[in-house]
Amino acid sequence: MTDNEMQTSLQSQESLSLGLAVVAFIMAALVALPVFQLQRVPISGDGSIGQYSAIAGAVVATLAFIAGRYVVRTRGTRIGFLDVIDIGALCLAHAVIALLSWTLLAVILERGFLGAEVYPVSTLLLGGAAAAVTAYVSFVSATRMSLSLLAIVLAAFLIQGVLASTLTASDPNWWKENLSALGMTDDLSAFAFNLTLIVAGVLVTALARAATRGIPNPYPHGTVRIRTCLIIVGIFLGLVGVFPVDRFFVIHNTVASGMAVTFAVMVVMLHRWMPTMPRAFVLVGWLFVGVIVVLAVFFATGFYTLTAVELVAGILVFTWIILFIRNAAALEMDAAT
Repeated sequence: MTDNEMQTSLQSQESLSLGLAVVAFIMAALVALPVFQLQRVPISGDGSIGQYSAIAGAVVATLAFIAGRYVVRTRGTRIGFLDVIDIGALCLAHAVIALLSWTLLAVILERGFLGAEVYPVSTLLLGGAAAAVTAYVSFVSATRMSLSLLAIVLAAFLIQGVLASTLTASDPNWWKENLSALGMTDDLSAFAFNLTLIVAGVLVTALARAATRGIPNPYPHGTVRIRTCLIIVGIFLGLVGVFPVDRFFVIHNTVASGMAVTFAVMVVMLHRWMPTMPRAFVLVGWLFVGVIVVLAVFFATGFYTLTAVELVAGILVFTWIILFIRNAAALEMDAAT
């Protein structure tokens, strides 16, 4: 594709995204008419503009992402089962991000405008605007999907999913047990937590295949081993959500421990398996593993709680994965140029 053709393609995608945003605005505003019946509504909570914007945003994000992937599809390319799973996980991730983002924004605004209500016309405009912004962002994300953007989506999805679970947990003292206690109950919070882990696991496996596909490496078997380790981490992460600790104690702890061990092996062997990776990134991985080991010792001696160890370890593991994806993207770009 020439530079002019690429520029035309980008301009066409931008026009499509703007057109889709306009359609989303109109449809969301029209649907809001019978929903609110031109009545004043609260900012957040049941029957609020925040709730409507969140639900509409989730629906719009899903449809816009599917439309975006359809637009940039390669004609004649066969779509496999794993590709369908990847697209489905990304759709769900965008939908959840939209749902939680508008919900959180509404809660913050309500605390800033205590007792305020939204007027009828403003309700239509705000509902439509939320859908329009969501459609635009989701469509652009789908049409310009890259490794760096995938890393951002994974980070945003994990942060918002876990944060929503902690804020809506029925047991306010869940943190006194462990992080997995968020997924033990039968309420919406536990469902959100376990679903977040399952979808995040699918995203990690998708990123493992995409991130290691074009990395320049004089040892191809090393690339295969790194990809395998990342896929194992993703599968084990998903299984942590599939098997809650209160019902499947042995399986839950086995896959959680296996995920940690696989991560440690991958970090330790990274320089040997993939010598093209920057030395600074390799040292960061060793530092992360060292911190996790120190925290484990603190827990064993009673200085740290298990929740604190799991939370910090989880942050470090996924920070490393995101950094790996970005470094892999940089290596691919350097090799291409």
